[in-house]
Amino acid sequence: MNGKDNIEEFLRSNKPQLKDDPTFLLETNRRLKQVEGIKAEVDRQRTHGRMALIVTLILGIVIGAAAVIIGYICPVDLNKFNQGALAGIIVFLTTWKEYFLILAAALSVSLSYILSRTRKAAF
Repeated sequence: MNGKDNIEEFLRSNKPQLKDDPTFLLETNRRLKQVEGIKAEVDRQRTHGRMALIVTLILGIVIGAAAVIIGYICPVDLNKFNQGALAGIIVFLTTWKEYFLILAAALSVSLSYILSRTRKAAF
């Protein structure tokens, strides 16, 4: 049984008394239109939120894949940078680049998700 049947049963069993007021039907229709407007806005926001999550997921995957591909295609020649603190940083990054790229991809997906949820909560 759906909600409409439940309402009809309730009204038939209780037989509410209606006021003899000409504005009753107008007021009821106005309120029903407001409810329909709220439902439409909720559906629009839900659709927008889903699209935002899908877009951020795709962007996170693309950025992560691009970072991994760039890391493997463009290796660093350590002989060019053999002096100073820059050499130590480059050695450290080259040794751990896979983990940094995975971390960068995870952070971009997480940040996109958090930003989309925060924007949704602002409505």
